[in-house]
Amino acid sequence: MRRSLTHWARVAAVGAVSLVMVAACSGNSGGGGDSRAGGPVTLKINFWGDFGLDELKAKYEDANPNVKISLNTGEYNAQHEDLQKKLVAGSGAPDIAAVDEGFVVQFRGQADKFVNLLDKGAGTYEQKYLPWKWKQTLTPDGKAQIGLGTDVGGLAMCYRTDLFAAAGLPTARDQVSALWPTWERFIEVGQQYTARSGKKFIDSGTNVFNPVLGQQPVGFYDESETLKMDGGPKVAFDVAARTIAADLSANLTAFSPEWNSGFVKGNFAVLACPAWMQGHIKNTAPGTSGKWDVAAIPGGGGNWGGSFLTIPKQGRNVDEAYKFVEWLIQPEQQVEIFKKVGNLPSQPALYQDPAIRDFTNPFFNDAPVGQIFSKTAENLTPQYLGRRNGPTRVAVENVLNRLATGNLKGKPDQAWTEAVKEAEKAAKS
Repeated sequence: MRRSLTHWARVAAVGAVSLVMVAACSGNSGGGGDSRAGGPVTLKINFWGDFGLDELKAKYEDANPNVKISLNTGEYNAQHEDLQKKLVAGSGAPDIAAVDEGFVVQFRGQADKFVNLLDKGAGTYEQKYLPWKWKQTLTPDGKAQIGLGTDVGGLAMCYRTDLFAAAGLPTARDQVSALWPTWERFIEVGQQYTARSGKKFIDSGTNVFNPVLGQQPVGFYDESETLKMDGGPKVAFDVAARTIAADLSANLTAFSPEWNSGFVKGNFAVLACPAWMQGHIKNTAPGTSGKWDVAAIPGGGGNWGGSFLTIPKQGRNVDEAYKFVEWLIQPEQQVEIFKKVGNLPSQPALYQDPAIRDFTNPFFNDAPVGQIFSKTAENLTPQYLGRRNGPTRVAVENVLNRLATGNLKGKPDQAWTEAVKEAEKAAKS
């Protein structure tokens, strides 16, 4: 699901969301089985953004009276950093930890610290997943699977029809899609909007950088773990820098209070919209229902975000944790999550289920989001995301923020030099 604004920023999230501290009965040492000896179990789950767990918590607890679900949401980057610290320390990790695609290679490289879900029978689900999604959490030798995918982050653009209309722009989704076949045309449309409205067009430059990067054949790293800043990152940085230079950005940090307020106040008219973003917009600005719609993204295609549920070995409730994860990925729950918060399942057979295929979202002006996002997911050719992808992305985003509002403002060439330097530091740390 964040997914990954700075997510998917990402991601909500973005930023994104984590999972709480365990109750005493949940423990954080030992691992491998359940400690409850017939007593109640509290499952601690760390995540960011909106995984639809609030809606499903009561349902699971009603069916499993000996289990209590403890949800701990947090900021996207902080959740991943905290999980890494707990794995190194050998204690303190939750029973279930969400991991985003941007950090998954980092954690897959520490497979010995996670329960091998193949030992729990998860191999029976391999054929149900998009092949690339299953492989993202599978060790290279194929012997350990550390996570089961929740969602994928195929890209579209969400826009405010009322703000477009006030600026004299088309509002029908097909017409809006036709406005911006390329990112160059997107910037031109943004300049028209700002000139006519006196308002900013997009939320932030980083939330242009990430989707453009997701459309490139190679992201920060190739499969040899070599940093490739002059490829996809340079393309994405240049588009984001041009967007910032055109003064289109409200410069709101994703998942900050100011960003959330911007949805309510109409401080921007459009933003890159992976499937999981639907839930964040709806929950953040419920009063804007019917004013949003969904169009194609410039450049076409790309992925931003998409998450997994993992079970650290530290937990004492491994069996109950797997039981919950297995329940969560079943079609009934996956469809319910999609309808309520927009997270598109990782299992392509569900894209043909009428419950998803024919679903229109009233919050987004009855946009056929089932068809829109299923199509983007089916056509995805995802990038390889290196072990240091997450920290590298954060480092480059920080430079973009300085280009927008800090000591690098108006200095795109200098900002790029700084971005390369910071990325190289992140790659080595």
